[in-house]
Amino acid sequence: MSERINRIKEVLVIKGMSQKELAVKLDRNPNTITSICNNKSQPHLKDLKKIAEILDVDIRELLVPTKEKE
Repeated sequence: MSERINRIKEVLVIKGMSQKELAVKLDRNPNTITSICNNKSQPHLKDLKKIAEILDVDIRELLVPTKEKE
């Protein structure tokens, strides 16, 4: 099983947007978005930035934290 790196799928649910809608807005194949949402592949930084803009969130909200907050 692949390591969970992004939380794009969770943010899509919170924002009420489907993976298909994101694929259209990002101009990517829906299968690519599914793969990203399932953490089987990761988006390029440019795409991650655009996803954050589309979802109106800080780019850091799309990533799984690597450190616990103190």
